[in-house]
Amino acid sequence: MMRKMLSMSIAAVLLVTASGFAAQWPHWRGPALDGSTDAQGLPESWSLTENVLWTAPMPGPSAATPIVWDGKVFISSMDSGSSDLLALCYDAESGKELWRRTVAQSDRQIPRSTLSTPSPTTDGKRVFFLYASGHLAAFDLDGNPAWSRNLETEYGNLACQFGYGASPLVCEGKLIVQVLRRDTAWREPRAGEPFDSFLLAVDPDTGQNVWRQQRPQDALNESMDSYASPLAWKNGDRTEIFVMGADYVTGHDPATGKELWRYGYVTRKSRNWRMVSSPVSGAGMIFASIPRGGNGLFALKPNGEGTLSDDAIVWTFDGPTPDVSTPLVYRGNLYVLDGSRGDKVLTCLDPATGKMKWQGAIGNRGPWRASLTAGDGKLYCVNEGGEAIVLAANDTELKILSRVDMPDAPLHASVAIADGRLYLRTAAKLYCIGT
Repeated sequence: MMRKMLSMSIAAVLLVTASGFAAQWPHWRGPALDGSTDAQGLPESWSLTENVLWTAPMPGPSAATPIVWDGKVFISSMDSGSSDLLALCYDAESGKELWRRTVAQSDRQIPRSTLSTPSPTTDGKRVFFLYASGHLAAFDLDGNPAWSRNLETEYGNLACQFGYGASPLVCEGKLIVQVLRRDTAWREPRAGEPFDSFLLAVDPDTGQNVWRQQRPQDALNESMDSYASPLAWKNGDRTEIFVMGADYVTGHDPATGKELWRYGYVTRKSRNWRMVSSPVSGAGMIFASIPRGGNGLFALKPNGEGTLSDDAIVWTFDGPTPDVSTPLVYRGNLYVLDGSRGDKVLTCLDPATGKMKWQGAIGNRGPWRASLTAGDGKLYCVNEGGEAIVLAANDTELKILSRVDMPDAPLHASVAIADGRLYLRTAAKLYCIGT
């Protein structure tokens, strides 16, 4: 019942239609924004020849997760042979490239990242592509351009040390873009300093602003940077957009952008507590990790307005938690992956109480920076070294079903799931995997 209610409420946010909850993956965190799907018949294992339905060559590197809508796969990419920022579409059945559009050109170099880190998203009519250069563009599903603009030209350098990485969100008929950045640029361009941080709502049909809400902050230096993505949840009888970074989690009204509440998750100010892991909602709460993989995850239930006290915290977990990976909510469990340190530990928690159900190491190879996704009773994840892992989703033990060596490392994008298939992006290819 909980899963059904969650699916229905988030479907209202994402406009997932009768064409099928399990057949779509409209956002990098899936149709319910929790990393999971109701898809069935998913593969437990594969090799480079077994259960690989098709592959498509990628023109260049990207950390963007593919999205899937009505039999089409959309993905953003760099072009290794040029400075093009590309929007790509493939047929989900055959892997045939249906269209390719050059959104913009940029030769900017970003350490340990690319300009195509944000994942695309769709409202079912159009697909939206955002790049770390600030270029934002919309196409219809057949590749016809709808509109484009450059947020960096309008609002100044997106100013994250390792390149802007937040993915856009469709919520209540608006395209939501988050910019949480340092007030001075890490690199050129510098015009417009000091920069503000803000949440932006764009009309999906026209590309024009619906509202722009400043997000005040008192963070220091790199702690102003957030690579996390905005997400939406049902807080009582209202939908809220929640945003994490710059030492706070904040909730916003989708109609106006107004900040409804904020919670400060740091006990002391630091200069390097940038945020990478996105929060996730479930069981009527928001679950979020503190920055830099420190031992700390909290469950927040905002019941008031303004600045919230620690009374809003339902429980905390002081075990190994993510630096980069976003937690996963699936079938009544909360899965938390510390993929950067030591033995790379995965923990299964009760989302209602924070009680640990099991914990175990998944192996030193890595790091595991992609986020877990789930469907058909299975958990999927990849690491940068080129290994994919499939685990059983259960309440009792860490059970590894298979490990698969993938070529063309590094692997940065999370696994997308739609219509009984997995979509996995390496540095050189897009794989469609199914039984």
